[in-house]
Amino acid sequence: MNVPATDCIHGLVGQSPGMASIRRLIVKVARNRLPVLLLGESGTGKEVVARAIHAENPQGQFVPIDCGSLVGTLMESELFGHMKGSFSGAIENKKGLVELADGGTAFFDEIGDLPLEMQVKLLRLIQEQEFRPVGALKWHKVDLRIIAATHRDLKAEVASGRFRQDLYYRLSVLVLHLPPLRERKQDIPLLLGHFIDQARAAGLPEFCAGDDVIRALLAYDWPGNVRELKHCIDRMAAVSSEGVLQMADLPTALQYQQASVAGLQDLADVLDEHAFAEFVMAPKVPVISLSDNEKRAIGQALAATGGERGKAARLLQIGRTTLYRKMKEYGMD
Repeated sequence: MNVPATDCIHGLVGQSPGMASIRRLIVKVARNRLPVLLLGESGTGKEVVARAIHAENPQGQFVPIDCGSLVGTLMESELFGHMKGSFSGAIENKKGLVELADGGTAFFDEIGDLPLEMQVKLLRLIQEQEFRPVGALKWHKVDLRIIAATHRDLKAEVASGRFRQDLYYRLSVLVLHLPPLRERKQDIPLLLGHFIDQARAAGLPEFCAGDDVIRALLAYDWPGNVRELKHCIDRMAAVSSEGVLQMADLPTALQYQQASVAGLQDLADVLDEHAFAEFVMAPKVPVISLSDNEKRAIGQALAATGGERGKAARLLQIGRTTLYRKMKEYGMD
């Protein structure tokens, strides 16, 4: 069974109350060019929402800026550009990402990763709408909308001294909180249909998902949110050869959860048949915490790969850094 993604505006798929609220807010915040702050877990679609805000009132270019990838001495040059001869290797003038966004929208993804020294320069950009390239003497005026996003708790970052309070207040004029996928599971069939349509458009053979697969997708809590779901569908489409997605095509984490739930359900059924079953108060469908699911999935992936973390990360469809962080969090390192 495939459910068509009939409600897809600016790439936003879903009919849940949370998504309906996000759509209303997008229309409202797009009416002006005040700073917008998008908060939500990794994979919830913050860049999709940022692009939707830009598309609702399109002016100029949409320029994504990955703050997590801005490292080293060239960080300022990447953002603000540089003048010829300003440092070794600067053989010509170069425009930065901020100047490319002039007249349009600059999207600062994972703003919480931006170092403090760059936060000062960003604050000036927001307050004065101006910047200065590396090696330049004059300030350059720009007219742009700034949208920032992060999965971090910026209030906690401010309290710890890792994020400037004045910048936080400048960015949080308009704030949108994106719900995690586990809080809008009614959107999963629509997202499934949307991603299957994308796979078909990319030239993959016709395929669909059976009811058992959809039930498995609905039962999982999706710690990686919509991004994880998309990777899951892409993987299943790539390995499927029968035209119908099978339970065996599910990623390891989902297969493990299904096996765990099925095994515990079998135990509950046995207890129901026992003469003393009336004294057993265990639920029919046990609730397995998200952390237990993640820990078990990681353990199984490491076992399947002989402890090779790189392969385990690829098997789980997460980054190595995320895997190391999760292992440390669960005391598995």
